[in-house]
Amino acid sequence: MRERFVEIKTAGGVMEAFVTHPEDNRPFSAVIIYMDIWGVREELYDIARRVGAVGYYCMVPDFYYRQGKRIHFEFRNEKNQTISINRLDGQALREIQARPKLSNKMVIDDTGAILEFLRGAEHVRRGGVAAIGYCMGGRYVMCVAGTYPEHFVASASLHGTTLISDRDDSPHLLAAKLRGEFYCGFAEHDSHAPLPMVQELEKLLKPCQVQYRFTLHPGAEHGYALPDRDVHDKQATARDWEMIFAMFHRQIPPCGA
Repeated sequence: MRERFVEIKTAGGVMEAFVTHPEDNRPFSAVIIYMDIWGVREELYDIARRVGAVGYYCMVPDFYYRQGKRIHFEFRNEKNQTISINRLDGQALREIQARPKLSNKMVIDDTGAILEFLRGAEHVRRGGVAAIGYCMGGRYVMCVAGTYPEHFVASASLHGTTLISDRDDSPHLLAAKLRGEFYCGFAEHDSHAPLPMVQELEKLLKPCQVQYRFTLHPGAEHGYALPDRDVHDKQATARDWEMIFAMFHRQIPPCGA
């Protein structure tokens, strides 16, 4: 596998992104990983390596770049697992809540710059692009897929937050614009995506042009899909990967498939 950091010029500055793909010189379809509140880190790079290893050009952009290059830190338990934000309180929770705020528009604008970068990038196959987002990244995935439907043909939101709200920029308002396929992995226990919201989203997307699939994982908690998390659920995550890679094979098959 090849891996490196690249710089992407945006309206807000210069954004760094981790990139990985197979070593041969063929072009590969692009997959963008949208980070959660903790920001870019080795855990997300490992996820990108898993995607890249099966034949994709996988990228992890640092959407916190407006605040400068940041040193990532986490709160860990005695097992060296990252503690889920839902299990933090006191000063630890206040530190997380004080992290740089990203708006949906910021990420949408940055994604436009990413797509422009991919158009001229070496080793990138022209055509449809895929996206995987975790937590707030799952919300961003729905936003960008609805904003750039001519590009995003395979999108996945894993324990995505606030997919439906009364805000003017709520992702669900873009539902009719989604194309290709959209997959959501939901946790049974998730205050950010309660069951009524999961049901409402299914009802909303059913008549839309996009092919929508979702899985509600019994017993799982918000954050279950991240491998270093204290609430990581291996069975639920394996099911998500099964669904995601099947979607990729249908929409952006790897070279040689």
